[in-house]
Amino acid sequence: MGQQAAVRALPEGMEEYMVHRVMQRVDVALEQRLRDAIATVVQEQTRSVLPRLREEIESVVRHAVYEAVADELAGSHTLPTKG
Repeated sequence: MGQQAAVRALPEGMEEYMVHRVMQRVDVALEQRLRDAIATVVQEQTRSVLPRLREEIESVVRHAVYEAVADELAGSHTLPTKG
């Protein structure tokens, strides 16, 4: 019995019901697999970006501290105003 014959042998409305049920199962499976795949990619990207991000943060903090110390040593006792 081929696929076409099996579909024709189903009672009326059963084909639509089966398609609906199969699509529900596919949706659930796809959602979980996509969630897992996306989580893996995000973790890998975070790991690869983290060292560079740390370097940038360290550089910004170091520069801010150097400027603050230089200003303090130069006798500039006023704090900079915000924007």
